[in-house]
Amino acid sequence: MSDILERLARTIEARKGADPATSYVAKLLEAGEDAVLKKIGEEATETVLAAKSGDRLHLVRETADLWFHCMILLARHGLAPADVLAELQRREGIGGLDEKAARKK
Repeated sequence: MSDILERLARTIEARKGADPATSYVAKLLEAGEDAVLKKIGEEATETVLAAKSGDRLHLVRETADLWFHCMILLARHGLAPADVLAELQRREGIGGLDEKAARKK
């Protein structure tokens, strides 16, 4: 399952230095962090609206858009899906309330 995330991360990494006229990723990154964050906010809102609509396919598609843009943000900061997966693995087996309380210490 994580293979697609790794392949997509490699594609995003390769496009970071591409011509913004021919690459969406390069264009978004060239616009700066605020543009990336704004796009994530838009995609998060669209994901919420898709969930409210009850349209499962729409929800999947909007979630894919959100994940994609989060991956662009990760790449901008020199991070990869493996970093997020490692954090999820670290949290595995820890109750949500316990994990949240541990962050406050």
